[in-house]
Amino acid sequence: MTKLTIFFLASCFIFTACDVLNKAASDAKNNLIKDNSSNSQASNLTNTEVISGLKEALNIGIENSVAITSVTDGFLENNLIKLPFPPDAIKVKEKALDTGFGAQVEKFEITLNRAAEEACKEALPIFKDAIKEMTLSDGFEILNGGNGAATKYLKGQTTNRLINAFTPKVKLAISKVKLTDYWAPLINKYNTAMMVTGGDKINPELDTFITQRAIEGLFIMVEAEENKIRIDPIARVTDLLSKVFGSLTN
Repeated sequence: MTKLTIFFLASCFIFTACDVLNKAASDAKNNLIKDNSSNSQASNLTNTEVISGLKEALNIGIENSVAITSVTDGFLENNLIKLPFPPDAIKVKEKALDTGFGAQVEKFEITLNRAAEEACKEALPIFKDAIKEMTLSDGFEILNGGNGAATKYLKGQTTNRLINAFTPKVKLAISKVKLTDYWAPLINKYNTAMMVTGGDKINPELDTFITQRAIEGLFIMVEAEENKIRIDPIARVTDLLSKVFGSLTN
């Protein structure tokens, strides 16, 4: 190998090494700028802005959730929130199926979900009032709390109040979809049989069951909407949401 060849190869190695070092330095500089930008954005957020952003996310979440659940099959065709036959009355279902009342059981379960769907048409202002009145001192703790943190906090603070406010709407919905017309034959058939066998009669109160399950279903849907905003920039449809939740991903 000639000296000229050795010199040429050595020069190529030096230039290549310099390129690698320059690229590494450039990448490190860009990452530092990005980190500083992210830290700057987070540090520019105030607790008041974070609280407002969380409440705005919940408001959007409940708006979208009510739109999804308050239509025909909004509950019935969604396996995450579909209302089952009341567990406390499962013996009624079993007895009805054994005695040829399968069609009535199916109709009752459909109408049970229709009651939840009908009631959810009235849910939006009730949930919005609960969000507005929600007390939240440390917004950053919930913002950084991971998926569903804001929804879980709302649930913990407002469930009892929501049940009290929502129950009258459920009663009206039950009447409107004529749920009792499908429930009465099943429960009467069962209780008549119990009179003969000496078993205990069952008369579970449907208002409470539907109210609790409908509210639980709405919370499940709101949490899903919150998580979209946390993960997907496209779901952050306002400047405030972009600023608050963008601080998590930048």
